[in-house]
Amino acid sequence: MRTALRLLCAGLCLITSASALGHAGDATGFASIAVDGSKISYRLTPTTPTSLTNPGTSTTASNDDIALGELMRKHLSVKADGANCTSSTPQALQLDFNCPATAGELIIRDDLPDALGEKHHVVAVLTWPGGSRSLNFSNAEREARINLSGSDSAKPQHAGGFFLLGIEHIVTGYDHLLFLLALVLCGGSLLSLLKIITAFTIAHSLTLGAAALSWVTPPSALVEAVIALSIAYVAFENLFPRYAISRRWTVSFLFGLVHGFGFSSVLAEIGLPRDSLLWSLLNFNLGVEAGQLAAILIAVPLLIYLRKTTWEPIVVRRLSQLVLIIGVVLFAERIAGAWV
Repeated sequence: MRTALRLLCAGLCLITSASALGHAGDATGFASIAVDGSKISYRLTPTTPTSLTNPGTSTTASNDDIALGELMRKHLSVKADGANCTSSTPQALQLDFNCPATAGELIIRDDLPDALGEKHHVVAVLTWPGGSRSLNFSNAEREARINLSGSDSAKPQHAGGFFLLGIEHIVTGYDHLLFLLALVLCGGSLLSLLKIITAFTIAHSLTLGAAALSWVTPPSALVEAVIALSIAYVAFENLFPRYAISRRWTVSFLFGLVHGFGFSSVLAEIGLPRDSLLWSLLNFNLGVEAGQLAAILIAVPLLIYLRKTTWEPIVVRRLSQLVLIIGVVLFAERIAGAWV
């Protein structure tokens, strides 16, 4: 049990060092790729501006956008049915490709790691009149081949793309996983755990939908700060349950509303395809739920086993203390970042 405790603490410490990755994992940018007949538009949104004079370091210099646009034109390429598509002059990190004809098959290649470094990683969503698909470009995975003409390609690729994107989002969303851990750390009956998870699911599904459909768009800096605060608050309740002013499922629901806005961050960057907006949103949310369920199925059996040992109080206390510290640090970082 001592070894297990050390491993858990080490894992949480690694989460602290990886907190800067946020909801997008190791992605350095999001891309929206739209097919309109023989025209393909590629729009890049960097998550962390990259210095072009010293690849791998960050910078706030906006004039790098011009140079980045030129690098996009040089290192991005598209083929339609084997024929090269010609690129236009980039405008605001958007690059348009003109192809000889409407494509049945696209080959998109991203060689930007040659200019920006091997850590360059883009999460993209490709949309076309028949559907959509999520793509990943990195140093090790530079090319994607997409069949646009298959009669059955639209729905499966669309569903699988956004479903997998939802799973990736929750698995790499360390703050969401920390919040879930803090929620279930004190254990309780199976019914109470079910109430906690159900309340969180319902709440974040509501605000995820509202944000993705642009019905409510709170400031992202405020959302991220409150998410960090929710981690610290629930960990505090674990340490001092006599100060809790509400049932745990109520806390789960209230903070779940905020986490839903956080889940929508990837969709806000990439955008949902207009021709299948609700279907895309549903599959993304199902992916989030699948990732969340996987995390719960791993954590709960371990916690049930822990309850049968004499180590439970000390393990719960030490982990809650660590989660509280991480939550406070994340909150301070995000508040400070909002004022920069």
